[in-house]
Amino acid sequence: MDPILRFENVSKRFAFSREKPQSILDTLTSSFRQKSSDEETGYLWALHDVSFDVMSGRCVGIVGRNGSGKSTALKLTTGILRPTSGRIVTQGRVSALLELGAGFHPDLSGRENIFLNGSLLGLSQAYLEDKFDDIVAFSELGDFIDMPVKHYSSGMYMRLGFSVSIYIDPEILIIDEILAVGDRPFQIKCIDRIYELKDRGVTILLVSHNLEIVRRLCSDLIWLEKGKLEAIGDTEEIAELYAASGHEADPSAKLWLQEKSFTRHGSGEIEITAVHIYNAQNQPCSVFTTGDSMTIEMHYEAHEPVEEPEFGLAILNQDGIVITSPNIHRAKMKVGTVTDSGILRYTIDSLPLLNGHYSITAAIHDSRLAFAYDFHKEAYSFRVIVSDTAESYQGIMEIPATWDWIPDDSSQSDNDEPTQQF
Repeated sequence: MDPILRFENVSKRFAFSREKPQSILDTLTSSFRQKSSDEETGYLWALHDVSFDVMSGRCVGIVGRNGSGKSTALKLTTGILRPTSGRIVTQGRVSALLELGAGFHPDLSGRENIFLNGSLLGLSQAYLEDKFDDIVAFSELGDFIDMPVKHYSSGMYMRLGFSVSIYIDPEILIIDEILAVGDRPFQIKCIDRIYELKDRGVTILLVSHNLEIVRRLCSDLIWLEKGKLEAIGDTEEIAELYAASGHEADPSAKLWLQEKSFTRHGSGEIEITAVHIYNAQNQPCSVFTTGDSMTIEMHYEAHEPVEEPEFGLAILNQDGIVITSPNIHRAKMKVGTVTDSGILRYTIDSLPLLNGHYSITAAIHDSRLAFAYDFHKEAYSFRVIVSDTAESYQGIMEIPATWDWIPDDSSQSDNDEPTQQF
């Protein structure tokens, strides 16, 4: 099968003009500065002889320090830039989330810009009219959609730009470090939409400094260093190499990911040392599908003997509503006097939760008195997706149940089966 995107020995060189010395001091210092041949001629190589393939339906991340050529690679893919040498081949419609709203005409309204952007991408008037309400609803702009975009705030620009880009039915989606923009609820909605596109088989090429986002979204990883291809392969393998080289993920772009700080209190006789979430294959996991098996492990250490501590959890949705709050006391589980360290496991055989982001509170209480030994409030998180389209599901939970149909038919004989089950 041919790749949907191919870079063949791609290089990109930018020309620049050097400022002339403005003073005697500038002239003296510039004469002592060591110059490369490219600097002398006013050239900068953003990418140099880069080759890789992206197969259809894959989500591929690009990482690298600032100036490594990540954004240049994306702009070459979209056709905003042309390579100095080499060849780029794409198959299918490309949608880019780069500088959101950069293509908007400031004097036109949001409504007019939707149709203008769509027509430039080759979409029909009928298609844009069909998707218009969805675009406006996602952007949350309401009546502002008929205001000239030059009066929009940067956040409004971002919302409309993202909404237009993801509703043009792309086959290749390009994303450049835009997921840290906007408030948390909109970030979560953007992540949800990207997952939906990924589940539909849209090919995604993503640039982010946040290694945790990349790990959760991407199947493969490309590492660029000073414009050259440093490594390419499985996300976890390349992420480990990249992290080991001294690169850190951006701590500011947490989105729905597990927070590193949280509210914690307790007397401390016994403490929670770690909480891990595993899938059915006993692998660490943060994204589940409705119906999956999920195991939550709570690791603890007792600093002194504690009689019958009560281990418990709470699972909350993104609005802070408690979905369930199991504990070993309700399960009639006795642990006796606890010393040293150990692990409590809570396993859900078939996860009933629907699309959304969920947090976990972990706690150890005294089983007789109302005080906590250790309490981690909403400290851990996971995400749930459904295998079918999101429109087929509403609410937060799929409850196992059956339907009975009892027709009101007085002519039905006594021997007939009166109900049908589904």
